[in-house]
Amino acid sequence: MMRNYFLLFFFAALISGCGNVKQDDLYKKQHRPQIHFSPKENWMNDPNGLVYYQGEYHLFYQYNPDSTVWGPMHWGHAISEDLIHWEHLPVALKPDSLGYIFSGSAVVDHNNTSGLGREGVSPMIAIFTYHNQKKADAGELVFQNPGIAYSLDKGRSWEKYSDNPVLENPGFIDFRDPKVFWHAATDKWIMSLAAGDHIRFYSSSNMLKWNFESEFGLGVGSHIGVWECPDLFSVSVSETDEKKWVLLVSVNEGAPNGGSGTQYFVGDFDGESFDPVGEDEDVKTKWVDYGKDNYAGVTWSGITENDGRRVFMGWMNNWQYAEQIPTDGWRGAFTLPRELELVNSYGDYLLKSQPVSEYDQLRKDSQKIAGFAMEGEMEVVDRQELPLELKLTFDVRDHSSMNFAEKFGVRLLNDKGESLAIGYNNVDKLFFVDRRNAGWDSSENNFSQINYAPYILNQTKLDFHLIIDKSSVEMFAVDGLVTMTERFFPSQDFSKIEFFTEGGRIEIIEGELSLLERVW
Repeated sequence: MMRNYFLLFFFAALISGCGNVKQDDLYKKQHRPQIHFSPKENWMNDPNGLVYYQGEYHLFYQYNPDSTVWGPMHWGHAISEDLIHWEHLPVALKPDSLGYIFSGSAVVDHNNTSGLGREGVSPMIAIFTYHNQKKADAGELVFQNPGIAYSLDKGRSWEKYSDNPVLENPGFIDFRDPKVFWHAATDKWIMSLAAGDHIRFYSSSNMLKWNFESEFGLGVGSHIGVWECPDLFSVSVSETDEKKWVLLVSVNEGAPNGGSGTQYFVGDFDGESFDPVGEDEDVKTKWVDYGKDNYAGVTWSGITENDGRRVFMGWMNNWQYAEQIPTDGWRGAFTLPRELELVNSYGDYLLKSQPVSEYDQLRKDSQKIAGFAMEGEMEVVDRQELPLELKLTFDVRDHSSMNFAEKFGVRLLNDKGESLAIGYNNVDKLFFVDRRNAGWDSSENNFSQINYAPYILNQTKLDFHLIIDKSSVEMFAVDGLVTMTERFFPSQDFSKIEFFTEGGRIEIIEGELSLLERVW
């Protein structure tokens, strides 16, 4: 086995000076994320109501305050000034006689179109799904309707609208997850709503009464599971003057590697209907993330034009095993906030994603990795606590005459013999995360598997950007064009890192390994 002794010495020295960070005891438990958002305790799923207002990023989320499994849904609440460090606030919305509080969105009604503001204070409005569990249990067809609540104190307290629901369900079992934005071109609010196997668009002048405009998705995209959590937004095409609209749609069952995932469509929107690029039979199913653990993601509203970013966050879990993962006293975590970018590449419009720039503040120590060639296995770090970040650039020119590796990548290990591999398969042209030997597996045996993201190399360099927390890895490859988010739960924390190849050699042009500051 080859060894990089300099790096081993460097990180051993760093460890000795990293033990003074104060943390809440709740965030010291095994598998607890150190740089990702997770609730203090109990169950959490979809992010809801992402809105920026007066210097604060609001994060609401599906929350069961009484159990570590799904149950009567509330809206949990947290705020941040930098998208990285979060302050927990009291539960914002609780169930009432109309039902549980399922997913939705939040906006600031700056012009007080709703009439719910007072004395010059613009209301923050949450539009959510009422889910009447009693009606569902009784076998009734209609038990989901959108309702609203409003806040006049920056989201600290909420009042439900007196005439909820604000939109009657026309007869769908699934009628939920309203995502609302202001459409300046038509001077009205637009709501995207999931209705079983498609998305319905509604408009309103005041958010109190809604008119049906159109529908999208019948026969288009992945339809193995129910459609959920839509998000429609305008974005500029990178390095051009062109603008397009992106529609995110989560689907529970039918993702590339099984279970939950988020697909997207690119097209045009005129305030009434969404027109995707290509004819119906040519509309491709594209995925925001090919990993098993990025679901129900939506983007922040209210981010200023001067900022101009489209910031996304997803639930880092999968409904195939969400209620089984072996965490103690809490369940659920979110991805790092990511900036989405639309590019015109490979003759198509594609989303790229990268961690928001605020994440950079977490790097507290970095070490450059000089270029070298290797074959087999090479230990890089022998003893290191997570979280950390690893950036690598590989030379992937045609080396057929030089025994170019069939597979190559990075492996995390512990003293128990457990491991997680992240890499590229140059034979089948796939990125992969192999968690078959990563410790815990679900009872349905759909956790311990190799997950793939197809990508045919057509450049001379390949970049890997890995952000590794206590129980997750987020991979951003090809400058964010390929992303994979994966959870893992070893019986002992991973503390070793090695590079590996199979079937040949690989050249690493350069790299960088950074320790990351904990945020809890």
